[in-house]
Amino acid sequence: MNKFNHVKNARDVLDIEKKALEYGKKNISESFDAAIRLIFDHSDNGRVIVMGMGKSGHIGKKIAATLASTGTPASFVHPAEAGHGDLGMITRRDIVIGISQSGNSDELLKILPYLRRNDIKLIALSGNAESILANSANCFINTSVPEEACPLGLAPTASTTLTLAIGDALAVCLLKERGFNQDDFALTHPHGKLGRKLLLKVSDIMSPINESPVITDDVLLKDALIIMSEFGLGFVIIKNEKNLPIGVYTDGDLRRSINNDIKINTTIVKNIMQSDFITVFENSLAVDAVKIMESHKVSALPVVNEDGHIVGAINMRQILRSGVI
Repeated sequence: MNKFNHVKNARDVLDIEKKALEYGKKNISESFDAAIRLIFDHSDNGRVIVMGMGKSGHIGKKIAATLASTGTPASFVHPAEAGHGDLGMITRRDIVIGISQSGNSDELLKILPYLRRNDIKLIALSGNAESILANSANCFINTSVPEEACPLGLAPTASTTLTLAIGDALAVCLLKERGFNQDDFALTHPHGKLGRKLLLKVSDIMSPINESPVITDDVLLKDALIIMSEFGLGFVIIKNEKNLPIGVYTDGDLRRSINNDIKINTTIVKNIMQSDFITVFENSLAVDAVKIMESHKVSALPVVNEDGHIVGAINMRQILRSGVI
């Protein structure tokens, strides 16, 4: 039999942290708005430098990362390392967010003279409004909590949860202030699925024309099938003398040709190609190519440039491999 009811204890922890968030919500004041204005006014030419020791430092790293990924240039500088040369990372154009629940972290306090001397603005996130850090700041955001979830009252738990949430609130408010949108987000997340969806173009993943099954309209069907098999895209593109696509012939068409007893050795591809077909522009987003394929129930498309000339081919397998969908 378990000595402790861990399910109940876990729920108690979440209740305490929930209360901390509600308490922090009530403490949000005009100083939060002033902090947003301060950051926004500095972030065009400078960065937000987030600093904190111990657990506050871990939370600070996440806050800096969230700010940076949502349009506010930000970095984390370790306060202890700052006194050994890393203060050089903080310029007069920057603004500092200092995190300390006690507000009296020695490592943070030691950098205050540097900030004052260089007129670097400071936003303090602290649970102690009477602390040196709070009284030295241009803006003070209260992160005090009724109690920590740690039964000893020693390990930062509810307070770090609140601080993290306030960091998220700062990032989201700044995001809205600067009109940061999905396209902006994608630029800083090119390796994520959203980034690929919003940034990857057809030209990035298609087969270029020298690796595409492009033939002229006088080719025999048997030779067209050899080319279709060689390139493995599931179709061939038929072009005219101006390098404009005039038709396609797919593996589905082949099955229909066999059912109709078409003679592959004597039939010219021009006589059985599909003249009614869809193309996609090379500068189109790859996700738009998916929509075209799905709406027309095809698995491959000729790719053309703005003049309508063939520049390559793309099929669903390439798109899947790219991670767009």
